[in-house]
Amino acid sequence: MHHVVFIVYPGFELLDVAGPASVFNGANRALGQRGTPAFYKVVLASSQGGAIESSSGATLEARPIADLRTREARTMLVAGAEREHLLPAMADPALRAALPRLAAKAERFGAVCSGGFVLAALGLLDGYRIATHWDSCKPFAKAFPKVTVDPDALYVVDDRLWTSAGVTTGIDMALAMIARDLDASIAGEVAKRLILYARRPGYQSQFSPVLKAQVKGGSPFADLIGWIQANLDAPLDVPSLAARAGMTERTFHRRFVAATGQTPARFVEIARLDAARMLLSRGLSLKSVAAQVGLFPPARLAEAFERRFGVAPRLFRDMHAEL
Repeated sequence: MHHVVFIVYPGFELLDVAGPASVFNGANRALGQRGTPAFYKVVLASSQGGAIESSSGATLEARPIADLRTREARTMLVAGAEREHLLPAMADPALRAALPRLAAKAERFGAVCSGGFVLAALGLLDGYRIATHWDSCKPFAKAFPKVTVDPDALYVVDDRLWTSAGVTTGIDMALAMIARDLDASIAGEVAKRLILYARRPGYQSQFSPVLKAQVKGGSPFADLIGWIQANLDAPLDVPSLAARAGMTERTFHRRFVAATGQTPARFVEIARLDAARMLLSRGLSLKSVAAQVGLFPPARLAEAFERRFGVAPRLFRDMHAEL
């Protein structure tokens, strides 16, 4: 079986482990329904083993990390935590002794959320590109200048190294691992059983334009923004949106910018292009995508897409479309 070892320590973020672990268990369940043996075995390891309390107060049982055989951890992932719990983990002698040997022999290794700090403190991330929680990007880059931090990605795969932005993005990364180990249909079945809205690719931003608007503005335009997302192929100019919001055009423009930090036109374009990126990753034609997101004809989509993402939409689809 493929052993997935999660490295935990006092105060670790429970969802960094529980989310991905549920995904791997879901893959085993899906395989069982097809009459195929389970593929994954989830193992928890810590410095000394025993009961390890998470930041939420829930306690999990772990094995002593020194007891793990070198090749037992085919996938090794370090869970994240807040700073006060990370610092002791980064200095823990047992972790510092075991992690380099396990990472060297693992098929892949990495971290969920801020767990990357523990690996970076050992020099294991030097020369790699990584993802981490948005709140840790600047401190990470400052502390470890030999590591390239991607501040936007949900997760990053760089050779054998897999890192995610944290918390729920560990689920996205685990689904990507399943798609690579088994196939995309198994990952899709797991996502469906977990009632996920979508399988998010690693290149997707940690913050959608909708979430940014909600965080910044306290959702004064929540209903309108939801309607925009559901009607990207509709006329979304300022007169149309202002009329829907029941405001004059000038008042609407001023209040929307104050609430979201974006002009209505810029917000709509970002929402359309993010939707286009998701549709292209499913292998849809440029003509179909352009029509669905309101950037028709395809030449209009191509111009806007390349301006924002620096790559032609056709090439992006060829690189990222799911098999």
